[in-house]
Amino acid sequence: MRVLLVEDDALLGDGVQAGLQQSGYTVDWVRDGIAANLALNQETFDLLVLDLGLPKRDGLSVLRTLRARGSEIPVLVLTARDAVQDRVAGLDAGADDYLLKPFDLDELGARLRAISRRRAGRANPKLVYAGIELDPAGRCLTQDGVAVSVTARELVIFEALMNNVGRALSKERLEQALYGWDEGVESNAIEVHIHRLRKKLGRDLIRNVRGIGYLLPKSPNQQ
Repeated sequence: MRVLLVEDDALLGDGVQAGLQQSGYTVDWVRDGIAANLALNQETFDLLVLDLGLPKRDGLSVLRTLRARGSEIPVLVLTARDAVQDRVAGLDAGADDYLLKPFDLDELGARLRAISRRRAGRANPKLVYAGIELDPAGRCLTQDGVAVSVTARELVIFEALMNNVGRALSKERLEQALYGWDEGVESNAIEVHIHRLRKKLGRDLIRNVRGIGYLLPKSPNQQ
């Protein structure tokens, strides 16, 4: 999943970015409210981690603008402001959750997984499809109860497909899930990863949609 991190503290931002990347997220990081607005207008993200005390434009303003234009991206607010009215203001502006600084990276990861589940309408912390179970917390995959060895990037792609069953994802959308701003995109990387996933999970599982991309059909037996 691709995360936009908006945090002006260099030390904290670096730690959060590294921690989320180790948990399998693709993380792009900006340090002020204006840069956040530009990124959210120009790119597609799955999650937003937003500090409130930002230079140039504060986090509440960024959040209100985001919701005013109809974006439903899950938002986790980070802040050192511990007054109840500050938490209420953030939640009323459209935040999905709130985490006070200082915080533990494991808790941050758990809260991001929780708001992702809520937005997807899921209660089960694991993704399940056609006998395949993906554990976002443990970053592991099983098929019919047997562990399947997959690379980190294969797991990211399959998680994106499992989160969008019945909806085709373009090659560009899958590339966005895999690569941040500072990473080069290999021209045939998605095709290679899809090919390897098919070899491991079944060649008919992931379908091509001509001119659009790839999908997991709502019915695994659908032709």
